[in-house]
Amino acid sequence: MEETTKKAVVSEDDQNITIDQKELKIKPTKSKRNLCFLILGIIFLLGGIGCLIFALVMPGQATEGYEFPTIPSISATNDEVYSDLTGETLADASLKNSPAFCIQTPNDTYGARPQTGLNDAGVIFEAIAEAGITRFAAIYQNPQKGIVGAVRSLRLYYLDWDMPFDCTIIHAGGSDEALAAVRSRGTKDMTENYDYMYRGNYAYHSYDNLFLTPGSLRNFSKNSGYTESHIKGFARLTPKEAADALVNVQATNALDITAATTDNTSAISVPVPQVNVNFGNNNNYNIIYTYNASTNSYDRSYVIGGAHKVYDCPNDRDFFNQDPADHCPLVQLSPSVVIAMMVSEKRNVDGYHEDITTVSSGKVYVFQNGTATKGTWTKASVTDQIKFFDEEGKEIKLIPGQTWISAIPATYGGSVDY
Repeated sequence: MEETTKKAVVSEDDQNITIDQKELKIKPTKSKRNLCFLILGIIFLLGGIGCLIFALVMPGQATEGYEFPTIPSISATNDEVYSDLTGETLADASLKNSPAFCIQTPNDTYGARPQTGLNDAGVIFEAIAEAGITRFAAIYQNPQKGIVGAVRSLRLYYLDWDMPFDCTIIHAGGSDEALAAVRSRGTKDMTENYDYMYRGNYAYHSYDNLFLTPGSLRNFSKNSGYTESHIKGFARLTPKEAADALVNVQATNALDITAATTDNTSAISVPVPQVNVNFGNNNNYNIIYTYNASTNSYDRSYVIGGAHKVYDCPNDRDFFNQDPADHCPLVQLSPSVVIAMMVSEKRNVDGYHEDITTVSSGKVYVFQNGTATKGTWTKASVTDQIKFFDEEGKEIKLIPGQTWISAIPATYGGSVDY
């Protein structure tokens, strides 16, 4: 063995640093070199055989009960974004906080019917405005119908229901207390503004022919700086959970959604093919809902006869200053969820308008998937969203889609029958 001393040069990656080191020079024999190569070859061969055995054996074991941990991956399902208004999947996540609009819509029998674009609203509140006549607070986000309306005056209880949706209140005047509350709360607001609204010319009552278009709503929001809405929505099932729940309902006569979506909803009663919602003794405003199993929705009709139809205007061009009757077909309203809240209601001090207690609680009936759930509604404050609980105290999660909420005054003979 021969010992020498020399300079060793580190690679360029190590900045060519030179150090003194002693190197032992050993001259191996040919047989030793061959032996080393043989040992290395055996090691590589055994490693390859081991990998092959792992690949062949492990999948077979997995089919017999062993499950590999799932590797997280990004998929369309995991990336889905849901509307806070309807619970439905949004095609574009940027639409989630688009401006929302709460439009006061009439329902009187002397010119308001048929309404326009009401089938495009995500949530609709229905209550008596005055003299037994009902009116709607219809909440829209990303409206897709070419004309929306008509627009009528505001009441304080509609405003209270609107507040959690962070929407622009669209109305034509209103009761004194409602207008005062709009000002004091600093609510986003538009009332009878002919830069963005127009009067139709067809045979509607003069009070019931004030309309808007999606374009005029967007322009108003942009010009007013109302570029976003942060909606406090209702508790909802995801579309996947709702689909699983419906399959379970259809597959079992017990109609127990809870079995399919544990902790997502409440105990369900027997099938409910029809619901009668009565606001009082005036049949002009009482409603029949008929469950439509093919669409999993509730076809809405008037007790006095006939489907509740609205003009369904396409959003393929600007319809500003156009009459819905000239351009749009009629379709029947058919919400996915029907809710009836029993409320405390009385005549306002003016002797004409109504006064409904909104920050309170009361009985509720929730209809979805062809079933009925009895429970309690509660609203903790003006800015808090209404919550629905079953008789066991569990919060009821609604399926995605249009939700129709009727405020029923028990003091006026109102009722819910099914």
